[in-house]
Amino acid sequence: MSELVYPIWPGSASISGSDASIYTQFNFYDTDVLFLTESVQATEWAAYRLGYPVTDVELTNANFISMFEEATTAYGAVLNEQNIKEYMLTVQGSSTNTNLTGRQIRGGIGRIIQLAEGYGAEVGVGGDIDWLKGSIEVTASQQTYDLDVLFAQTHNSGSAIRIKRIFHSRTPASTRYFDPWGIPTSPGSFAGMGSIYGFGSGGTIGAAGTSYVLRPVYEDLLRMQAVEINDQVRKSGFSFELINNKLRLFPIPNAGFTLFFDYVLKEQSDLGYISGSDASGSDTGLGNITDPSNIPYENLIYSDINSVGRKWIRDYFLAICKITLGGIRAKYPTIPIPNGEITLDGESLRNEGINERDKLMERLLDMLDKSGKKAQIQNKQEEEDNLQKIMNRVPMGIFVK
Repeated sequence: MSELVYPIWPGSASISGSDASIYTQFNFYDTDVLFLTESVQATEWAAYRLGYPVTDVELTNANFISMFEEATTAYGAVLNEQNIKEYMLTVQGSSTNTNLTGRQIRGGIGRIIQLAEGYGAEVGVGGDIDWLKGSIEVTASQQTYDLDVLFAQTHNSGSAIRIKRIFHSRTPASTRYFDPWGIPTSPGSFAGMGSIYGFGSGGTIGAAGTSYVLRPVYEDLLRMQAVEINDQVRKSGFSFELINNKLRLFPIPNAGFTLFFDYVLKEQSDLGYISGSDASGSDTGLGNITDPSNIPYENLIYSDINSVGRKWIRDYFLAICKITLGGIRAKYPTIPIPNGEITLDGESLRNEGINERDKLMERLLDMLDKSGKKAQIQNKQEEEDNLQKIMNRVPMGIFVK
C-alpha cells in the first residue's frame, strides 16, 4: 500500500502575467502588476504566519493566490455595495453604459423631481401623464350619469378612466355682482332668485357701471364675496357627487347642456411612466439603471486601492487562509509519523479564521457607515456646534471710547 502524499507549500512563490491565470480563478486582476507583486508577497507572509517552516502548510501557491483574489474582490464588493446605497436615488434612471467604479457622483435632485412628478400628475400641477378632455350631454330632469357607460366604453378603446376634474359650477361672481339674486340667462339679462337656467352656459353683463366707473379693487372683491355667500345661503348649491365614475349633479338640471370633464387613463395613472418603454407601455430594456442589480459598478483596480484598503485585504486574506487550512486539517486530523502520529489543529484554526474574518467585515462596514454622507454631515454639524461653544467662552474685548 502506497503512502499518502499531502501537498504542502513549496517554500516560495512567484507569478507573472503570463501564468497568472493558472493561479487565479476569475482572472479579475491578472493584468495589474501591483496585484501580481503583492499576491506573491502576501502568500509568503501568510505562509510564515501559519507556521512555515516550523510546520508544513498544506496549501499550494494556487490556493494562496486564488484566496488573495477572493479577498480583493470581497473588499471591492463591500465598497460598491456601500456606494449603491449612497447613490441609488441619484443614479436611478441613468444609463448603464458608464462604469461608475472609482468615479465621483455629484448628488442631484433630478430623481427626486421624477418621483414628485407622480404626485404632480395626480393633482394636476405637472407630471408626465396626459390629462384628456371628455364630455357628456346632460338631459333636463336627469340627475345621475354613468361616465363609464356614456363615455369610457366608447373612447380610448374602452380603457378604464379616472376622472380628475368636473366642470360644473355656478357662473363666477365677478360677472354677477350687480344682481346677486339671480344668474345670467343671456348676455346682459338675469333670472330671478327662484329660477335655474341651464347652468354651464355662462354669460356676461353689459352694465355701464362696470365699463366706465373706476372703483377700488377691494370693493369688487367685497361684492364678489357677498355674491358667493348669497349663493351658499339663499340658493341651491351647484355641486356634484362622483362615486365609481357615477356622476350626480346638484341641483337637478332643468335644461340640457354639454358637461365637460378632465380624465386620465386608469392604467397610466396606476402604473405611472415607465422609463425606456415603448408606445404599448412595455419595457424595451434600453439600458437604464432600475435597481441595485444593474448599477454599473465593476471590480476595483487593485493598484488604485490605498494602503489602508490593502492592509484590510491582507488581513482578510490571512483569515480565509486559516479557514481553508483549518478545513483541510480537520478532514485529516492526524498524520502518521515514524513510531507515532501528529494531531492537527484543524478545527481551532478554522474557528480562529472565521472569527477574524467576521470582525474584519464588521470593522469595514462600520468604517463605511461613518464615512457616508449622512454621518459626515452629522459630524460636521457637531464640529460646528462644539466650535461655537468654544468661541462663546472666549472673553470679549472691552472697548473704551
